[in-house]
Amino acid sequence: MIHTRRIRRLRFAAIPALFAGIACGAGVGHAADQPYPVRPVRIIVSNATGSSPEITGRIVANKLTAQTGQQFVVDTRPGASGIIGVELARTATPDGYTILVGSTTVFSGLPALKPNLPYDMERDFVPLTRIASVANVMVVQASLGVSSVAEFIKYAQANPGKLNCGHSGNGTPAHLAAALFNVLAKVNIQHVPYKGAAQVLSDLLAGHIQCQFTSPVVAMPHAKGGRVRVLATTGIAPDPLAPELPTVAATVPGYESTQWFGIAVPARTPRPIIDRLHAEIMRALRSPEVRELLSKQGATAQPESSAAFAKYIRDERNRIAGLAKSAGITID
Repeated sequence: MIHTRRIRRLRFAAIPALFAGIACGAGVGHAADQPYPVRPVRIIVSNATGSSPEITGRIVANKLTAQTGQQFVVDTRPGASGIIGVELARTATPDGYTILVGSTTVFSGLPALKPNLPYDMERDFVPLTRIASVANVMVVQASLGVSSVAEFIKYAQANPGKLNCGHSGNGTPAHLAAALFNVLAKVNIQHVPYKGAAQVLSDLLAGHIQCQFTSPVVAMPHAKGGRVRVLATTGIAPDPLAPELPTVAATVPGYESTQWFGIAVPARTPRPIIDRLHAEIMRALRSPEVRELLSKQGATAQPESSAAFAKYIRDERNRIAGLAKSAGITID
């Protein structure tokens, strides 16, 4: 009798635990269905303030804020060619409240050029989409007295190793643009790395370096004031911000150098959040106001699927690795 009562007590004692388990399971399912975002989202930009990635990232952030009713806050973390910002995003809690905006450099350039990176883009991140792509312009010191790409090449060939071209870090699009120019134009221009494009321009204006490949938004105001000279655009077609400029390819056949900016989230971010965030970014990039704002920066919106962006990253990494081999570029 005592044994029977003990069994009954055990059965009844198990019932509350059973309901607790059901409630707990329901809580997990409910958490997955929670709305997103419900608090501010941090956008880490792995480039300096005033750079093209920061400007395009801020355009998208403002639109996402308007669409969701939650703040998308841009946090610029430049340094080490973008690695500092990437590492902050990589080690963040994968809950959708920290996302990464980076350029060609961190997504494809460094993985193609630098061994022993602290991050692996395929392992540590889920790529969402490119934001935009943009061509740079070739800018030279006004005191050089050259007014075309052909004249600059002639000057460089007459002064081998004496010209310095600044860029915003090893493996960056500006660095690769200068390296490709060296290979195809058959010149020997030295590469000088800086922390950001703004610092490069400051030294160009001061006469410490002689050339730079940078955004037309950054360069054109100084060119209009006669402080620097913009020779050409690095894209395959004339730049919409400066249609009067020729392309470098018009003088150097086969030359083309564009940069692009993309968005990724840390690996293990829940799929419902990834899907919601991707949908909101697509909505933003397809909006007329965002397209117009990007166009004013000389950029073209590039909304795409996560799978398409992942493939593009791999293709670019292979392309850059091939260029690096031809140009003899190595990064320790």
